[in-house]
Amino acid sequence: MRLGVDVMGGDNAPEEIAKGCAEVLEHLQDDDQLVAAGPKSQVESLLREHNALDKRVEIIDTPEVIAMDDSPVEAVRSKRDSSIVRLAHMASPKATPAERLDAWVSAGNTGAMVSACAMYMRRLRGVLRPGIVVTVPTFAGPIILVDVGANIEPKPHHLAQYGVMGSIYAEQVLGIKSPRVALMNVGGEEQKGTAEMKSARDLLRATPNIDFTGYIEGRAAFSGGADVIVTDGVLGNVMLKLAEGLSTSIIKGLVSEIEGIDRELLTRVKPVLKGFYDKYDYHEYGGAPLMGANGYCLISHGSSKARTIKNAILRARNLVSIGLNETIVKRLRAQEEVAA
Repeated sequence: MRLGVDVMGGDNAPEEIAKGCAEVLEHLQDDDQLVAAGPKSQVESLLREHNALDKRVEIIDTPEVIAMDDSPVEAVRSKRDSSIVRLAHMASPKATPAERLDAWVSAGNTGAMVSACAMYMRRLRGVLRPGIVVTVPTFAGPIILVDVGANIEPKPHHLAQYGVMGSIYAEQVLGIKSPRVALMNVGGEEQKGTAEMKSARDLLRATPNIDFTGYIEGRAAFSGGADVIVTDGVLGNVMLKLAEGLSTSIIKGLVSEIEGIDRELLTRVKPVLKGFYDKYDYHEYGGAPLMGANGYCLISHGSSKARTIKNAILRARNLVSIGLNETIVKRLRAQEEVAA
């Protein structure tokens, strides 16, 4: 399997990304190949530093870099020799057999990644609009949140399809049987929400082979109210970052309070707090797939560390292995046939 990595993407690139490439090698198969994209001399130097230059690593020279604050569409169009654009092209149906990637990972500019996938990889058959699917750890177990940034103004039929794809992801990746799908709204009551929200609700309710439970409000999102939560890209992104910031603030607040009471107690409690934080740490999940793209593209957090990248590469490999996209296409085709 050929797995691409954008070494230049992210706040901690390229050092942490190169380190992640080195760490993942021991978890890959002998016939797997890691394709690292970035300025060749720089990438080669970093991989050598981490003893990661072996026969399973190929370096693709991409001298241009798309910055985190670049305009996504303009950057994709003007920086054709950047790591994001080259990797998207190599993962597209138009790539030659010799350069073809099975999946690729980046912690870089999310908008540029979505734009590059739209331009080169296109969409799976039957998919109306790809969405970013993220796994969120909660006390009640991991949940799926879709979309978290790819589609900021979705139509009701886009949201309905996110419910289908999110349900498939929960089944195939998290192993949840008959995952409960809910639509994020200002309240759980039927009369609440905009006309488009109600239309999306009705479409989801009429969709076969998913367990749609209706609306869900914010306070129930992380307490076991659903396994898959469907929302637009703006609200989903806000929810995700709010949860990340809140969890970090809670841990810091606890540390500060305990330290103010008894420093010796803090020394004893710190391992517990660290274990708690690690259990709900997004770094464990690596990256979020752009589900619905005609190929596998995983979008990692901008602040990704080596561990994040390692887990994202392994997650990408797993998605290819289980044939997630094939399942999506089959399920959507079956629904089309039922509707006809």
